[in-house]
Amino acid sequence: MNPSIKQLKAFVAVAHSRSLAEASERIHLSQPALSIAIRKLEDTVGGPLFARTTRQLSLTPEGEAFLPVAIRLLHDWTEAFEDLGELFSKQRGKINLAALPTLAAGLLPGLIATFHARHPRINLSLHDVLAEQVNQLVREGRADLGFSVPPLESEDLVFEPILVDRYVAVCPLGHPLLEQGTVTWAQLSGHPFIGINRLSSSRQDIDRIMAEVGKPLDILCDVSQIATVGRMVAAGIGISVLPALSFRQIADDGIDYRPLVMPTIDRELGVIMRRRHPLSAAATALLALIREQVTDHG
Repeated sequence: MNPSIKQLKAFVAVAHSRSLAEASERIHLSQPALSIAIRKLEDTVGGPLFARTTRQLSLTPEGEAFLPVAIRLLHDWTEAFEDLGELFSKQRGKINLAALPTLAAGLLPGLIATFHARHPRINLSLHDVLAEQVNQLVREGRADLGFSVPPLESEDLVFEPILVDRYVAVCPLGHPLLEQGTVTWAQLSGHPFIGINRLSSSRQDIDRIMAEVGKPLDILCDVSQIATVGRMVAAGIGISVLPALSFRQIADDGIDYRPLVMPTIDRELGVIMRRRHPLSAAATALLALIREQVTDHG
C-alpha cells in the first residue's frame, strides 16, 4: 500500500514542528488521528521516521532523508490540481487550429482577438492549410478544431456549418467585366486568368463549374497564395476567381470584384471535429464563441 496524502501531510507537519500538539493545530487534525497517520506511514515504509523522546519528536536518519521527498510530493500534488483547475477554468491552456487560408485570414482574426480578450492565458496555434490537410490534422488529433468545407467520406469527423461563402470574379480596375453588376461564369472564358492552387477546394470548384458551363479558362499562370493573386490582378496581368471571404485578404488599390452567377454557388464553411473525442475546456469555449458569433450574425 502506498502512503496517502493525509499521511504525507501529517509527516511533514510533525517534522517541521517536532510536536504533535503544534502539528495537530497546523493541519487541523486531532492528535490521535495524527498519531495514527504517522504510525500507518511508518508501517508502510517499513520502519520509524521519528525518534520519540520525553520532550519532542526528532527525525530518524531515514526520516531526514524522506522529508525533502515528502515535501516535493505534496508540492507536486498541489500543483497538479491547481494546473488542472486552471485548465477547466480556462485560465490557461492551448488550442491547435487548422483552417483553409480563406478562413484563417478572413474569419479567424476577429474570433481569435475576441477569444484572447476573454481568455488571455490560453495560447492558440493556427495552421493555414488545404482542405484535405485540415481533415488530416483533426483526424490525427494534431488540431482540436478545423475550419474548412464539409469533409467527404469522413465518418470519423463531424462538420458543423457556420457560414456560406460565394465566389466572385476579381478584376483590375477599368476591366470591362466590372461594368456589370454580376458576372456569369461563362464570361470568364477568353480573359487571361490567374489560377489558384490546383489542389485547393476553391480551384476544384472552379474547374468543375467551368466544365459544366462548357467554357475553358485561359489560364496564364497558377499561384499558391491568395495575396499573390491580388497583386497579379492589380498589375493587369489577368482576372481571377476567389471566394468572397478571400477578398478581405487582398482588398487593395487597383482591384474590385463582382458576384458570379449562372450558376450561383453556395460554398458552405464550418467547423470540423473528431466524432468520438471530447474537446478540452479551452476548445469548447472557443467553439461556444464561434456559435455565439454565428447566431449574432445569422
